[in-house]
Amino acid sequence: MAAGSRPGAAGGDAGNGFGVEEEAQAGGPGCFVWGQGLLKGSAPRGSPGGVSPLCFTVVHPSDVSVTISSTAEKVVYLVVFHLSFVMFVWSYGKTIFTSPATPSNEFCLSKADKEQYEKEERPESQQEILRRAAKDLPIYTTTASRAIRYCDRCQLIKPDRCHHCSACDICVLKMDHHCPWVNNCVGFSNYKFFLLFLMYSLLYCLFVAATVLQYFIKFWTNELPDTHAKFHVLFLFFVAAMFFISILSLFSYHCWLVGKNRSTIETFRAPTFRNGPDKNGFSLGCSKNLREVFGDEKKYWLLPIFTSLGDGCTFPTRLVIMDPEQLAVSSQNEPAKSSVANQSFPTRPLSESQNRLLAGDCQWVETGPEEENVKSGFCNTF
Repeated sequence: MAAGSRPGAAGGDAGNGFGVEEEAQAGGPGCFVWGQGLLKGSAPRGSPGGVSPLCFTVVHPSDVSVTISSTAEKVVYLVVFHLSFVMFVWSYGKTIFTSPATPSNEFCLSKADKEQYEKEERPESQQEILRRAAKDLPIYTTTASRAIRYCDRCQLIKPDRCHHCSACDICVLKMDHHCPWVNNCVGFSNYKFFLLFLMYSLLYCLFVAATVLQYFIKFWTNELPDTHAKFHVLFLFFVAAMFFISILSLFSYHCWLVGKNRSTIETFRAPTFRNGPDKNGFSLGCSKNLREVFGDEKKYWLLPIFTSLGDGCTFPTRLVIMDPEQLAVSSQNEPAKSSVANQSFPTRPLSESQNRLLAGDCQWVETGPEEENVKSGFCNTF
Protein backbone atom coordinates (compact mmCIF):
# COMPACT_ATOMS: atom_id res chain seq x y z
CA MET A 1 0.00 0.00 0.00
CA ALA A 2 1.35 3.45 -0.91
CA ALA A 3 2.53 5.77 1.83
CA GLY A 4 -0.21 8.07 3.07
CA SER A 5 -3.09 5.88 1.84
CA ARG A 6 -6.13 5.43 4.03
CA PRO A 7 -7.66 2.14 5.06
CA GLY A 8 -10.60 1.36 2.90
CA ALA A 9 -9.53 3.62 0.06
CA ALA A 10 -8.42 0.69 -2.09
CA GLY A 11 -11.73 -1.07 -1.85
CA GLY A 12 -13.92 1.75 -3.10
CA ASP A 13 -15.56 2.32 -6.44
CA ALA A 14 -12.96 3.01 -9.14
CA GLY A 15 -15.49 5.05 -11.07
CA ASN A 16 -15.65 7.50 -8.15
CA GLY A 17 -11.89 7.97 -8.01
CA PHE A 18 -11.24 5.32 -5.34
CA GLY A 19 -9.44 2.00 -5.64
CA VAL A 20 -6.76 3.68 -7.69
CA GLU A 21 -3.94 1.93 -5.87
CA GLU A 22 -4.43 -1.23 -7.83
CA GLU A 23 -4.45 0.72 -11.11
CA ALA A 24 -1.17 2.44 -10.34
CA GLN A 25 0.45 -0.81 -9.27
CA ALA A 26 -0.79 -2.41 -12.47
CA GLY A 27 1.00 0.21 -14.52
CA GLY A 28 -2.13 2.18 -15.45
CA PRO A 29 -1.95 5.64 -16.96
CA GLY A 30 -3.02 7.40 -13.75
CA CYS A 31 -0.92 9.02 -11.05
CA PHE A 32 -1.56 9.87 -7.41
CA VAL A 33 -2.39 13.46 -6.45
CA TRP A 34 -3.06 14.31 -2.81
CA GLY A 35 -5.76 16.93 -2.53
CA GLN A 36 -8.49 18.22 -0.30
CA GLY A 37 -11.99 18.53 -1.66
CA LEU A 38 -15.44 16.97 -1.84
CA LEU A 39 -16.13 14.10 -4.22
CA LYS A 40 -19.74 13.29 -4.93
CA GLY A 41 -20.93 9.72 -5.15
CA SER A 42 -20.88 6.73 -2.85
CA ALA A 43 -18.40 7.24 -0.08
CA PRO A 44 -15.70 4.73 0.84
CA ARG A 45 -16.04 2.72 3.96
CA GLY A 46 -15.76 4.80 7.12
CA SER A 47 -16.55 8.14 5.39
CA PRO A 48 -19.81 9.72 6.59
CA GLY A 49 -22.26 11.75 4.53
CA GLY A 50 -21.41 10.37 1.09
CA VAL A 51 -18.36 12.61 0.67
CA SER A 52 -14.66 12.22 1.28
CA PRO A 53 -12.83 15.28 2.62
CA LEU A 54 -9.36 13.77 2.14
CA CYS A 55 -8.65 11.17 -0.51
CA PHE A 56 -6.45 10.00 -3.33
CA THR A 57 -7.64 10.98 -6.78
CA VAL A 58 -6.52 9.87 -10.19
CA VAL A 59 -5.39 12.52 -12.65
CA HIS A 60 -5.04 11.29 -16.20
CA PRO A 61 -2.62 12.95 -18.62
CA SER A 62 -5.53 14.36 -20.64
CA ASP A 63 -6.72 16.24 -17.52
CA VAL A 64 -3.36 17.81 -16.70
CA SER A 65 -2.79 21.43 -17.80
CA VAL A 66 0.55 22.58 -19.07
CA THR A 67 2.84 23.49 -16.18
CA ILE A 68 6.13 25.34 -15.89
CA SER A 69 9.08 22.97 -15.95
CA SER A 70 11.94 25.42 -15.44
CA THR A 71 12.81 26.05 -11.79
CA ALA A 72 14.31 29.46 -12.57
CA GLU A 73 11.13 30.51 -14.35
CA LYS A 74 9.05 29.38 -11.39
CA VAL A 75 11.17 31.45 -9.01
CA VAL A 76 10.91 34.54 -11.21
CA TYR A 77 7.14 34.16 -11.51
CA LEU A 78 6.71 33.73 -7.76
CA VAL A 79 8.94 36.68 -6.84
CA VAL A 80 7.44 39.11 -9.37
CA PHE A 81 3.87 38.06 -8.63
CA HIS A 82 4.10 38.36 -4.85
CA LEU A 83 6.20 41.53 -4.96
CA SER A 84 3.73 43.32 -7.23
CA PHE A 85 0.80 41.98 -5.23
CA VAL A 86 2.22 43.09 -1.87
CA MET A 87 3.04 46.59 -3.17
CA PHE A 88 -0.40 46.81 -4.76
CA VAL A 89 -2.17 45.90 -1.50
CA TRP A 90 0.10 48.18 0.54
CA SER A 91 -0.53 51.19 -1.71
CA TYR A 92 -4.23 50.44 -1.88
CA GLY A 93 -4.49 50.25 1.89
CA LYS A 94 -2.61 53.52 2.37
CA THR A 95 -4.89 55.24 -0.14
CA ILE A 96 -7.99 54.00 1.66
CA PHE A 97 -7.00 54.50 5.30
CA THR A 98 -5.07 57.78 5.05
CA SER A 99 -7.39 60.52 6.23
CA PRO A 100 -7.72 63.56 3.95
CA ALA A 101 -5.69 66.53 5.13
CA THR A 102 -7.81 69.48 6.27
CA PRO A 103 -6.91 73.17 6.76
CA SER A 104 -5.31 74.17 10.04
CA ASN A 105 -7.09 76.29 12.62
CA GLU A 106 -5.43 79.48 11.40
CA PHE A 107 -7.80 79.45 8.42
CA CYS A 108 -10.86 79.44 10.66
CA LEU A 109 -12.48 82.76 11.49
CA SER A 110 -12.24 84.00 15.00
CA LYS A 111 -15.38 83.92 17.08
CA ALA A 112 -15.86 87.68 16.75
CA ASP A 113 -15.32 87.63 12.97
CA LYS A 114 -17.64 84.68 12.57
CA GLU A 115 -20.45 86.39 14.48
CA GLN A 116 -19.94 89.57 12.52
CA TYR A 117 -19.86 87.66 9.23
CA GLU A 118 -23.13 85.89 10.02
CA LYS A 119 -24.85 89.15 10.98
CA GLU A 120 -23.86 90.92 7.77
CA GLU A 121 -26.26 90.49 4.89
CA ARG A 122 -24.41 92.43 2.21
CA PRO A 123 -21.80 90.39 0.29
CA GLU A 124 -19.51 93.43 0.15
CA SER A 125 -19.40 93.70 3.92
CA GLN A 126 -18.84 89.97 4.28
CA GLN A 127 -15.95 90.11 1.83
CA GLU A 128 -14.43 92.97 3.77
CA ILE A 129 -14.45 90.82 6.90
CA LEU A 130 -12.87 87.92 5.00
CA ARG A 131 -10.17 90.18 3.50
CA ARG A 132 -9.27 91.45 6.93
CA ALA A 133 -9.09 87.91 8.30
CA ALA A 134 -7.07 86.66 5.32
CA LYS A 135 -4.57 89.51 5.42
CA ASP A 136 -1.86 87.40 7.06
CA LEU A 137 -2.80 84.05 5.53
CA PRO A 138 -0.73 82.43 2.73
CA ILE A 139 -3.43 82.51 0.06
CA TYR A 140 -2.85 83.64 -3.52
CA THR A 141 -5.99 82.48 -5.32
CA THR A 142 -9.50 83.88 -5.31
CA THR A 143 -12.85 83.04 -6.81
CA ALA A 144 -13.65 83.91 -10.41
CA SER A 145 -15.30 87.12 -9.11
CA ARG A 146 -12.11 88.11 -7.21
CA ALA A 147 -13.63 87.23 -3.84
CA ILE A 148 -11.96 85.43 -0.94
CA ARG A 149 -12.64 81.68 -1.15
CA TYR A 150 -14.73 80.91 1.92
CA CYS A 151 -16.51 77.68 2.85
CA ASP A 152 -19.83 78.36 4.55
CA ARG A 153 -20.14 74.67 5.42
CA CYS A 154 -16.82 74.39 7.29
CA GLN A 155 -16.75 78.10 8.16
CA LEU A 156 -13.15 78.67 7.15
CA ILE A 157 -11.15 80.48 4.51
CA LYS A 158 -10.02 77.97 1.91
CA PRO A 159 -6.27 77.67 1.36
CA ASP A 160 -4.98 77.52 -2.21
CA ARG A 161 -6.05 74.35 -4.06
CA CYS A 162 -8.39 73.40 -1.21
CA HIS A 163 -11.97 72.38 -2.01
CA HIS A 164 -14.99 71.15 -0.09
CA CYS A 165 -15.91 67.51 -0.67
CA SER A 166 -19.67 66.97 -0.54
CA ALA A 167 -19.20 63.22 0.04
CA CYS A 168 -16.81 63.58 2.99
CA ASP A 169 -18.37 66.91 4.09
CA ILE A 170 -14.96 68.44 4.81
CA CYS A 171 -12.55 70.79 3.09
CA VAL A 172 -9.66 68.77 1.65
CA LEU A 173 -6.20 70.22 1.02
CA LYS A 174 -5.15 70.03 -2.63
CA MET A 175 -8.23 67.99 -3.41
CA ASP A 176 -8.02 66.04 -6.65
CA HIS A 177 -11.28 64.07 -6.58
CA HIS A 178 -13.41 61.80 -4.43
CA CYS A 179 -12.74 58.24 -5.54
CA PRO A 180 -15.55 55.71 -4.98
CA TRP A 181 -13.13 52.81 -5.63
CA VAL A 182 -11.19 53.67 -2.48
CA ASN A 183 -14.12 55.31 -0.65
CA ASN A 184 -11.92 58.26 0.19
CA CYS A 185 -10.92 61.69 -1.01
CA VAL A 186 -7.71 61.81 -3.01
CA GLY A 187 -5.77 64.90 -2.03
CA PHE A 188 -2.54 66.18 -0.57
CA SER A 189 -2.17 63.50 2.11
CA ASN A 190 -2.67 60.43 -0.13
CA TYR A 191 -2.13 61.54 -3.73
CA LYS A 192 1.26 59.81 -3.88
CA PHE A 193 -0.32 56.62 -2.53
CA PHE A 194 -3.05 56.84 -5.14
CA LEU A 195 -0.49 57.13 -7.95
CA LEU A 196 1.46 54.14 -6.61
CA PHE A 197 -1.77 52.18 -6.28
CA LEU A 198 -2.50 52.80 -9.96
CA MET A 199 1.06 51.93 -10.96
CA TYR A 200 1.27 48.65 -9.03
CA SER A 201 -2.20 47.54 -10.04
CA LEU A 202 -1.17 48.26 -13.63
CA LEU A 203 1.97 46.15 -13.27
CA TYR A 204 0.01 43.41 -11.52
CA CYS A 205 -2.56 43.18 -14.33
CA LEU A 206 0.18 43.33 -16.95
CA PHE A 207 2.08 40.48 -15.29
CA VAL A 208 -1.04 38.29 -15.06
CA ALA A 209 -2.02 38.96 -18.67
CA ALA A 210 1.52 38.37 -19.95
CA THR A 211 1.96 35.05 -18.14
CA VAL A 212 -1.43 33.75 -19.24
CA LEU A 213 -0.96 34.92 -22.85
CA GLN A 214 0.84 31.76 -24.01
CA TYR A 215 -1.98 29.57 -22.71
CA PHE A 216 -4.54 31.93 -24.20
CA ILE A 217 -2.90 31.47 -27.60
CA LYS A 218 -2.90 27.69 -27.13
CA PHE A 219 -6.61 27.91 -26.32
CA TRP A 220 -7.40 29.42 -29.71
CA THR A 221 -5.07 27.04 -31.56
CA ASN A 222 -6.62 24.03 -29.80
CA GLU A 223 -3.28 23.09 -28.25
CA LEU A 224 -4.56 23.42 -24.70
CA PRO A 225 -5.77 20.15 -23.11
CA ASP A 226 -9.54 19.82 -23.06
CA THR A 227 -10.16 20.53 -19.36
CA HIS A 228 -12.15 22.91 -17.23
CA ALA A 229 -9.01 25.06 -16.98
CA LYS A 230 -9.72 26.35 -20.49
CA PHE A 231 -12.49 28.57 -19.14
CA HIS A 232 -10.24 29.80 -16.32
CA VAL A 233 -7.51 30.78 -18.78
CA LEU A 234 -9.98 32.62 -21.00
CA PHE A 235 -11.62 34.44 -18.10
CA LEU A 236 -8.32 35.37 -16.40
CA PHE A 237 -6.76 36.80 -19.54
CA PHE A 238 -9.77 38.93 -20.49
CA VAL A 239 -10.22 40.30 -16.96
CA ALA A 240 -6.52 41.15 -16.59
CA ALA A 241 -6.38 42.73 -20.06
CA MET A 242 -9.51 44.84 -19.52
CA PHE A 243 -8.34 46.12 -16.15
CA PHE A 244 -4.91 46.85 -17.61
CA ILE A 245 -6.38 48.98 -20.41
CA SER A 246 -8.71 50.92 -18.12
CA ILE A 247 -6.06 51.53 -15.45
CA LEU A 248 -3.49 52.50 -18.09
CA SER A 249 -5.66 55.36 -19.32
CA LEU A 250 -6.27 56.61 -15.77
CA PHE A 251 -2.63 56.28 -14.76
CA SER A 252 -1.44 58.07 -17.90
CA TYR A 253 -3.85 60.92 -17.21
CA HIS A 254 -2.59 61.39 -13.65
CA CYS A 255 1.03 61.22 -14.79
CA TRP A 256 0.21 64.09 -17.13
CA LEU A 257 -1.39 65.97 -14.23
CA VAL A 258 1.73 65.49 -12.07
CA GLY A 259 3.92 66.78 -14.89
CA LYS A 260 1.74 69.89 -15.16
CA ASN A 261 1.25 70.23 -11.38
CA ARG A 262 -2.52 70.29 -11.68
CA SER A 263 -5.34 68.51 -9.95
CA THR A 264 -8.35 67.05 -11.70
CA ILE A 265 -10.46 69.96 -10.44
CA GLU A 266 -7.94 72.52 -11.72
CA THR A 267 -7.98 70.89 -15.14
CA PHE A 268 -11.66 71.69 -15.54
CA ARG A 269 -11.59 74.98 -13.61
CA ALA A 270 -8.32 76.91 -13.66
CA PRO A 271 -7.34 78.62 -10.39
CA THR A 272 -7.76 82.38 -10.39
CA PHE A 273 -4.73 84.44 -9.39
CA ARG A 274 -4.30 88.17 -9.13
CA ASN A 275 -3.64 88.38 -12.88
CA GLY A 276 -6.61 86.18 -13.74
CA PRO A 277 -7.23 82.45 -14.29
CA ASP A 278 -4.05 80.51 -14.96
CA LYS A 279 -4.14 76.74 -15.41
CA ASN A 280 -0.33 76.60 -15.15
CA GLY A 281 -0.06 78.87 -12.14
CA PHE A 282 1.43 76.19 -9.89
CA SER A 283 3.67 74.56 -12.48
CA LEU A 284 7.40 74.74 -11.70
CA GLY A 285 8.61 72.47 -14.49
CA CYS A 286 8.22 68.73 -14.86
CA SER A 287 11.15 67.79 -12.59
CA LYS A 288 10.14 70.06 -9.73
CA ASN A 289 6.48 69.17 -10.11
CA LEU A 290 7.45 65.53 -9.69
CA ARG A 291 9.50 66.31 -6.58
CA GLU A 292 6.59 68.23 -5.08
CA VAL A 293 4.51 65.04 -5.07
CA PHE A 294 7.16 62.36 -4.45
CA GLY A 295 9.73 64.28 -2.40
CA ASP A 296 13.43 64.94 -2.68
CA GLU A 297 14.72 61.46 -1.84
CA LYS A 298 14.28 59.18 -4.83
CA LYS A 299 14.84 56.03 -2.79
CA TYR A 300 11.36 56.51 -1.29
CA TRP A 301 9.54 57.31 -4.53
CA LEU A 302 8.31 53.75 -5.13
CA LEU A 303 7.32 53.11 -1.52
CA PRO A 304 3.87 54.11 -0.19
CA ILE A 305 5.44 56.37 2.44
CA PHE A 306 4.45 60.02 2.69
CA THR A 307 7.29 62.13 1.27
CA SER A 308 5.41 64.99 -0.46
CA LEU A 309 6.86 68.46 0.02
CA GLY A 310 5.07 71.26 1.83
CA ASP A 311 2.19 71.40 4.27
CA GLY A 312 -0.71 71.31 1.80
CA CYS A 313 -1.77 74.87 2.66
CA THR A 314 0.82 76.82 0.68
CA PHE A 315 2.31 76.06 -2.71
CA PRO A 316 5.07 77.81 -4.66
CA THR A 317 3.83 79.56 -7.78
CA ARG A 318 5.48 81.33 -10.65
CA LEU A 319 4.54 83.58 -13.53
CA VAL A 320 3.84 81.40 -16.56
CA ILE A 321 4.40 82.70 -20.06
CA MET A 322 1.11 83.04 -21.85
CA ASP A 323 0.47 82.53 -25.52
CA PRO A 324 -0.38 85.55 -27.74
CA GLU A 325 -4.13 85.01 -27.35
CA GLN A 326 -3.83 84.98 -23.57
CA LEU A 327 -1.66 88.10 -23.65
CA ALA A 328 -4.30 89.87 -25.74
CA VAL A 329 -7.02 88.90 -23.30
CA SER A 330 -4.93 89.96 -20.31
CA SER A 331 -4.25 93.38 -21.85
CA GLN A 332 -7.98 93.90 -22.29
CA ASN A 333 -8.55 93.00 -18.66
CA GLU A 334 -5.87 95.40 -17.38
CA PRO A 335 -8.41 97.87 -15.93
CA ALA A 336 -10.01 95.05 -14.02
CA LYS A 337 -6.64 94.13 -12.52
CA SER A 338 -6.02 97.66 -11.27
CA SER A 339 -9.33 97.63 -9.41
CA VAL A 340 -8.04 94.88 -7.14
CA ALA A 341 -4.48 96.10 -6.90
CA ASN A 342 -5.10 97.48 -3.42
CA GLN A 343 -6.43 94.19 -2.10
CA SER A 344 -4.43 92.81 0.81
CA PHE A 345 -2.52 89.65 0.01
CA PRO A 346 -0.24 87.69 2.32
CA THR A 347 3.49 88.21 2.41
CA ARG A 348 4.43 85.22 4.55
CA PRO A 349 7.47 83.37 3.11
CA LEU A 350 7.00 79.88 1.77
CA SER A 351 8.10 76.84 3.72
CA GLU A 352 11.66 75.54 3.52
CA SER A 353 10.79 72.61 1.27
CA GLN A 354 8.95 74.88 -1.13
CA ASN A 355 11.82 77.34 -1.20
CA ARG A 356 14.09 74.47 -2.27
CA LEU A 357 11.85 73.94 -5.28
CA LEU A 358 12.41 77.53 -6.34
CA ALA A 359 16.07 77.73 -5.35
CA GLY A 360 18.37 78.63 -8.23
CA ASP A 361 15.46 78.89 -10.61
CA CYS A 362 16.28 81.65 -13.07
CA GLN A 363 15.10 80.21 -16.37
CA TRP A 364 11.73 79.36 -17.77
CA VAL A 365 10.90 75.72 -18.25
CA GLU A 366 9.36 76.30 -21.64
CA THR A 367 11.08 78.63 -24.05
CA GLY A 368 9.48 80.61 -26.79
CA PRO A 369 9.66 83.91 -28.62
CA GLU A 370 7.21 85.50 -26.20
CA GLU A 371 9.59 85.30 -23.25
CA GLU A 372 11.78 88.11 -24.55
CA ASN A 373 9.31 90.64 -23.19
CA VAL A 374 8.67 88.82 -19.93
CA LYS A 375 10.89 88.86 -16.91
CA SER A 376 12.28 85.39 -16.26
CA GLY A 377 12.40 83.64 -12.93
CA PHE A 378 9.58 85.64 -11.40
CA CYS A 379 7.79 84.00 -8.50
CA ASN A 380 4.34 85.32 -7.81
CA THR A 381 4.12 86.61 -4.28
CA PHE A 382 0.83 88.41 -4.56
